[in-house]
Amino acid sequence: MPAEALCFMGHAKDLHQSALTPQKNEMKLVFPADPVAVRGALKASMSGLTNLNLTIDERGVIEIVLAEVLNNVVEHAYAHHTSGVIELRVKRGADRLHFTVLDDGVPLPDDGLPETPSHSLAGPVDDLPEGGFGWFLIKELTQDLNYVRSDIRNRLDFTIALADTRVS
Repeated sequence: MPAEALCFMGHAKDLHQSALTPQKNEMKLVFPADPVAVRGALKASMSGLTNLNLTIDERGVIEIVLAEVLNNVVEHAYAHHTSGVIELRVKRGADRLHFTVLDDGVPLPDDGLPETPSHSLAGPVDDLPEGGFGWFLIKELTQDLNYVRSDIRNRLDFTIALADTRVS
């Protein structure tokens, strides 16, 4: 069965209704694929995770990974589109958070995760390459990273391990 196009379902500011709680182990957010909406979605996503006992390091990892992934969707998947939609799903597991990011933009090159070239960090800061670190960070900070293109849809799944997932 072909994938259906994502439709706009709300605003990032509405996420508080979908926050992870002891009674609800999932949250979902659908928002426009533009830089301002991504910033709002990041803020709302982190707010939606406040009921979990996340360490400052876990919060930092989650925010870095989500920022890299969501900005990549805007900058690359929808680079030549005037509009688009991103769907973010988060599901709490026993010792990890499972993330799914869906979009209807162009597929990743070669329909797979990009290679992450190693960069030499030796030498002056001005000589460091610009770009190319996003996928490196995503791969280093996540587990179970998987990309699939199905019909018109990109799907990126990954998990982030947690030290303590008890809820308040």
